[in-house]
Amino acid sequence: MTFNQNSKILVIGTSGSGKSTLARHLAKRLRVQDLELDALFWQPGWRETPTEQFRNKISTAIASSDGFVLHGNYNKVRDVTWKHSETVIWLDYPRTLVMWRVLKRSVLRMLKREELWAGNKESFRKTFLSKDSIILWAWNTYDLRKKQYEALIREPEYGHVTVIRLTSQKRLDQFLKQHGLL
Repeated sequence: MTFNQNSKILVIGTSGSGKSTLARHLAKRLRVQDLELDALFWQPGWRETPTEQFRNKISTAIASSDGFVLHGNYNKVRDVTWKHSETVIWLDYPRTLVMWRVLKRSVLRMLKREELWAGNKESFRKTFLSKDSIILWAWNTYDLRKKQYEALIREPEYGHVTVIRLTSQKRLDQFLKQHGLL
């Protein structure tokens, strides 16, 4: 397997697994478009983009590039993201690591008042006191994502996709080194 400027990669994993960090690194190394699904989905005021519009945004972004690295988990557009990808990199890390990362990331974003997508920012209330908390979301969807992805990689519909399942940072580092992507 060779990665280059025509590579079409999808990075998946539960919230906090490091999808965006890896995707940005790969996009930079391969000189391909970095397509963050959250950036295409979220509108100002944490409003969701309607599904058909979201699908169109993704399709347009994919069509405008010979190579790309997509990152995100949105099941409602999986037929678009998986269909157009050649390689899926699944970051399947232990729950303790994922939860540590999502907690650390959220706190740092709040302290830095980091702008995310469409001007949205994480707040103490939204992060810790809301039913829509990303921390609660990561905890509650961890097992579900693992089961979904285990089933998906066995579906004949996605037989054209090479799936690389990485279960630790050490395995990720080995993979990057092996493919000259460090």
